[in-house]
Amino acid sequence: MIVCAGRNETFKFAKTIGVGLIQSAINLTKICLTNKPDSITFIGSAGSYGEYKIFDIIESSKASNIELSFLSNSSYTPLDKILEFNCKMMKNDTIVNSSNYISINEKLANQYNEYGIGIENMEYFSVLQVALEFEIPVAGIFIVTNYTNENAHKDFLKNHNEAMEKLTKYLDDKNLIR
Repeated sequence: MIVCAGRNETFKFAKTIGVGLIQSAINLTKICLTNKPDSITFIGSAGSYGEYKIFDIIESSKASNIELSFLSNSSYTPLDKILEFNCKMMKNDTIVNSSNYISINEKLANQYNEYGIGIENMEYFSVLQVALEFEIPVAGIFIVTNYTNENAHKDFLKNHNEAMEKLTKYLDDKNLIR
């Protein structure tokens, strides 16, 4: 099953699960309880911490939930910060960080690279967590729409439509769209 966030990021061939960590976890859990899929592929946009360029497409089966406050040594958590599913179906280009906030502090956000984290997407950590709980194979495919800097939102809006077209073509070329 292919899933996506929703709002302005929808696809005819994907089920929407909601925006952010909470909505996506709740709605994907409901799906898994009522009609457990054989696999989950999450698709969507991402912000780059500097390593990846606009319109790069990244595949991943690793996600993290590391807030900017952790990078500035202002917080800690007793929870797992990084999750991984051993996915042989897709490449594993980088770790995808998730938060309900979009990073706009370029200097601080670039520190994610030191942890092997290359991009951010709001939902992917919760998607991975739900899939692991239900023992469902999971992977994500992302397209970079912006860098994590002060222009993040403006660049996201400017690049979003073209990015969704490129991502759809990529999925079609890989025969993932049914």
